[in-house]
Amino acid sequence: MISVCILTLNEERNLPACLAALRWCDDIVVVDSFSTDRTVDIAKKAGARVYQRAYDSEKNQRMFALKEITYKYDWVFMPDADEIATDELVAEMRAIAADPTRPESFFRIRYKNMFMGRWIKHSSLYPTWMTRFYRPDRIIRFDRDEHAIPVGDGPEGRLNEHYLHFSFNNGLRAWYEKHNRYSCSEAKETFESHCGAVIPWHKILSTRSEVRRRGLKSLSMRIPFRPTARFIYMYVLRGGFLDGLEGYHYCRLIAAYEYMIVIKTMEMERRAQGLPV
Repeated sequence: MISVCILTLNEERNLPACLAALRWCDDIVVVDSFSTDRTVDIAKKAGARVYQRAYDSEKNQRMFALKEITYKYDWVFMPDADEIATDELVAEMRAIAADPTRPESFFRIRYKNMFMGRWIKHSSLYPTWMTRFYRPDRIIRFDRDEHAIPVGDGPEGRLNEHYLHFSFNNGLRAWYEKHNRYSCSEAKETFESHCGAVIPWHKILSTRSEVRRRGLKSLSMRIPFRPTARFIYMYVLRGGFLDGLEGYHYCRLIAAYEYMIVIKTMEMERRAQGLPV
């Protein structure tokens, strides 16, 4: 009753565990960005249909996956290769897929972020809701190049269960490479936000957590000493210290990511003014 699509790029370390948790599915698709490791071979040996498309942005990759590929079932679960679907989550999705009267175009799902062998609940700002369950025929578009936000022709929903996110399983080098790419997109958004845009107070005051989160993010772009403020917010105010040494290291990594955004934004501003970098 549910098809699966996984977007991949050099995921030979993560993909086997992800696929093992999806043995219940008889329609698995892998959209690969021309991996240079064994990702494609692993996918094919597991019985997945493999398509390849050069990666240009997350929103374009997801639109291709949902709109250009024909699936066996109406609903598509789209985990990343470093995400593991729990039995409880699968059961909940199956119940939804079995009900033809559901009006939703997509569902958001919470995850448990795993780092150094433990769930870093406080440091990762739990709960964070990610869109992972779609009705492709009801998806209109995705907004934002990275951390794409879907727009559908029906309401969105939220699931009660979780998936597990092993975002560091490929190693810190891979994590930094991915966030180096993310920070370019974030810096562009920050730069554009600085160019006359007003603070979105209506989003900050929203009762919907994902809207409020985007509003707070826009406000944070204007905070001095942003990396330090992010660390204090995560580690102290949100209780990251309760996650032990693992929580400390995670908060430091996220603060470093924030600094990447800040310095790249500064570069864009200087170039816009014709100043040397």
